[in-house]
Amino acid sequence: MLRRLYSEANRQHLSVIRHFLPHTLSFLRRRFMPFSESEMGGFYADKYIAIVEEQGAFCYLTARALRARTIFEFGTSFGLSTLWLAAAVRANGGGRVVTTEIVPDKARIARRNFEEAGLSDLIEVREGDAMASLAADPSDIDFVLNDGFPMRALDIVKLLASRIRPCGVVLTDDVGGFRGNYRDYLAYMRDRANGFDSMLIPLKGGTEYSVRR
Repeated sequence: MLRRLYSEANRQHLSVIRHFLPHTLSFLRRRFMPFSESEMGGFYADKYIAIVEEQGAFCYLTARALRARTIFEFGTSFGLSTLWLAAAVRANGGGRVVTTEIVPDKARIARRNFEEAGLSDLIEVREGDAMASLAADPSDIDFVLNDGFPMRALDIVKLLASRIRPCGVVLTDDVGGFRGNYRDYLAYMRDRANGFDSMLIPLKGGTEYSVRR
């Protein structure tokens, strides 16, 4: 299932690269790259924009090492990363993956993928604005995959921080590629007064790995 979905995702790489060509200079200088949240339902509505396979394997192994039973994911898309997470939860003996998606068609296709993979019983997809759908739940979170709209990454962590268990992990995608967009996020996560130990690891050009203190 993952091999098929990654094959489909890889065929979109050129169109995504062309989309970002006007921002090449900002990318190279690690400056803020402007794109609006409305693009999630526009250009990106049919794009996988998934974590790469190495990140997926790392998520799986991290969730296994944590013996994670409760995982939260910001940004379902078509569900590739969710499948990695749910497979780890199943191997850990059960639990749930709560994942959010703002584009209804993506959520619908993701649910179909979860059914086909035989993992839908472990996954709860919440449609709409994640800040609203996660106002009170889940709690006692073992692992967070923070992979939605970059400018919401810090809001998501602040919303969930008190519900992440000690030594729980937050993994945030695209930090290396969009360094300018994640400037405030990195400043917050690397200030130990905010309750995390955090560093950049060399996955997909830079993925932030943070542990709840």
